[in-house]
Amino acid sequence: MKPTCREPPCRDIGFAVPGSLATHTGGYGYDRRLIAALQERGLPVRHLRWPAAFPAPDADDLAQVARSLQAWPDGSVVIIDGLAFGAMPAQAAAEARRLALVAVVHHPLALEPGARSGLLASERAALRHARAVIATSATTANFLVSDYGVPAQRLLVAPPGTDPAPLAACIGQPPRLLCVGAITPRKGHDTLVAALAEVADLDWLCTLAGDPTRAPDFESAVQRQIQAAGLADRIRVAGEVAGVGRLYQAADLFVLASRHEGFGMALAEALAHGLPVIATRAGAIPALVPQAAGALVPPGDPEALAQALRRLLSDPEARRRAAAVARAAGQALPGWDLATDRVEDLLRSLMSGPAAPPASP
Repeated sequence: MKPTCREPPCRDIGFAVPGSLATHTGGYGYDRRLIAALQERGLPVRHLRWPAAFPAPDADDLAQVARSLQAWPDGSVVIIDGLAFGAMPAQAAAEARRLALVAVVHHPLALEPGARSGLLASERAALRHARAVIATSATTANFLVSDYGVPAQRLLVAPPGTDPAPLAACIGQPPRLLCVGAITPRKGHDTLVAALAEVADLDWLCTLAGDPTRAPDFESAVQRQIQAAGLADRIRVAGEVAGVGRLYQAADLFVLASRHEGFGMALAEALAHGLPVIATRAGAIPALVPQAAGALVPPGDPEALAQALRRLLSDPEARRRAAAVARAAGQALPGWDLATDRVEDLLRSLMSGPAAPPASP
């Protein structure tokens, strides 16, 4: 643990997040924990609540962001969540020589299925003006270098921490499946429901826990898919759940059919609870979840997902072996000190060092 305050003394640091910081997603959870941890270290981090419309802001939203940035004195450090940063290239360009702008990229916005046209170019343009970019995984950092042209020397990998957790019961009869993630196309709930329909002959119950409001049309389509498959009495769409840890503890198997993950905090939590995990080989997942902890299948492949589900649902001994691997992997995950240490060092360097120019346009 680092000391709570180190010289030199520092000015306020802005940390801008669109919408409510209490939103139940991995990205918001990362920002929330990082802000609190940095404040505990004695850094004067001030949360800035920006419009919730990002990454699709209108002119009024962007004008509000411009005013927010203009209010900070020259030389200030302002951290901006990637949900907003990638959609504000003009505002980043206007302030980049005056402020030290730091982007936090959980995953590139352009990788969201159905992302609006021009978002890739917008993100690339905005990131050119970041003094530093915090990526939540090495996979995301490598992608930012290869596909976004972010110089490696401006990148900092600061993975989310994972809290210790009690072992899941893993004694359900029938087995209880858990999926945690906002109901959006990127999380692949449609693929999961299709796979569950293929194993409807087996005993199981499934809970889908996550924000149902972020992609209403997709959520409605998933609900219709559940009804059409005759699974309404076996798949519970629970919405956002406070104290989601109790769901992990009551589960027997964790499953997530993501089309992309920049890290996968829900997967890390499943490992910490010692749950067997069935997930996809998408984004950063293979670097986080061992194959022997359950199964990793191609994204968007309900048949492969169904085969993995059938194997573990039909074989309690295979689930026990996978749970042991998952628990060992979970115990090896870093806590929040690692990310906090790295970000604290970056911020103190930016605040005490010479005023370096921003990225070249």
